[in-house]
Formats: sequence, structure tokens, C-alpha cells
Amino acid sequence: MSFLKAEWRKLAIANYVIDPELLTKYLPPKTELDLWKGTCYVSLVGFMFLNTKLLGLPIPFHRNFEEVNLRFYVKYKEDGKWKRGVVFIKEIVPKAALTFIANTVYKEHYQTMKMSHLLKEFEKERSVEYTWSLNGKKNLFALKADLAPTVIDRNSEFEFITEHYWGYTKAGANSTFEYEVTHPRWDCYKVTDYKIDVDFNAVYGNDFSMLTDIKPVSVMLAEGSEITVENKRKV
Repeated sequence: MSFLKAEWRKLAIANYVIDPELLTKYLPPKTELDLWKGTCYVSLVGFMFLNTKLLGLPIPFHRNFEEVNLRFYVKYKEDGKWKRGVVFIKEIVPKAALTFIANTVYKEHYQTMKMSHLLKEFEKERSVEYTWSLNGKKNLFALKADLAPTVIDRNSEFEFITEHYWGYTKAGANSTFEYEVTHPRWDCYKVTDYKIDVDFNAVYGNDFSMLTDIKPVSVMLAEGSEITVENKRKV
């Protein structure tokens, strides 16, 4: 049985170029940085968790909620083959119980904050907005995009960002937890405008403070799908 089943929908993604050396201390043991054409990325991702079930059971008042995370991309070689995955710097959710479970069971880096979202469709465009507040400061990731979805191109930057199907986190000084995330290939929407107003230093720490003042190299919107998060194992 999968640890978690849900839908991830309307994934707003902003990708930043970062110095790989800044991520060294965050690398789980036995993993390596996964680069896009020689470039190291971190991504700010906001999306909706919908119809969430834990071990097959819906949890009252914890089925539908927002998440915003900051993540980077890694790979792990097993039996001569690379597995491509992500490592989360921090995952923000509005429910304290979610934070407790994720941090306790998966050794992740969740934090509970007040959050909200806005998803609207207009005559010619759609609007997606995620907000989260820390110490009275409201952080915002909003974008506008086309109404009609398109297929993510093969061998594209968008494919690189979305086609990482494993999660890795430090389990100890010399060990790592690995878990699989399953979902089909996603459709996407062409982004026409965006606004990011985030205090990266306050939310994610000094190592990522420079992101406050630089523009992302790309901003994306993926439709998402049903997903599963499988049980962890130590590697």
C-alpha cells in the first residue's frame, strides 16, 4: 500500500540558477547533483494537494491544502542505473499534523505557516496564486497562463524539472532515505506573466537570500495529476 495518495494540481514552478557549492551541505549521502545542461537549478514550487489519503484513509480536515517548497535536483546510482530525484530545502504547508508526520516519518523539512491560494479561469487566461506568511510578512508566488494545456516537450527544460520521480533526504551522517513518487507525464500551460515577492532569507535561510533579488531563468505551470508517495527505504 502506498504511504500517500493524492492529486497534485496547478504546479507553479520558478527555476533559479545557483552555485552548486551552496548545495553541497544539503546533499544526502550517496547522491549527486543533477544538472540541466551543466547548470544547477533550485526551484520554488507552489501547488495544491487534493483528495489526500494516508495509508489509504482520508484524514478529516487534511484532504485539500496548499504546499510551497524550495527544492533542488539530484541523482542516485543503483545497479549501474541513475535514479533522478529531488531534495527539499523546506516544504511549507498550513497544517501542523502534516508537518509532524513528514518530519517524523520521512525526516523531511516541513514548516507550518498560514497559507492561501487563488485559482481562476477568465475568458482568455488563467490565474494561479499561492501565498504564505511568516512573522507577519506575506510571501507571494502568482502567475498568469494560457487556458489551453499543451504537452511537455521531450528533452526540454520543463521535462527535466518535472520528470524526477524519487525523493531523497538525509537519514543520518552516512545514510539516506529514498522514496518513489509516481505520476504520469503532465500537461503544461504557457506562462504569460508572473510575480514573485518572497523573502527567501527569512523563509529559507541565508544560503538562499540572493534569490530575493534575482529573476528566475524560467517560470512554468504544470497541470499535475494523481500521484502516490511510496514507503521509504534506507540507501
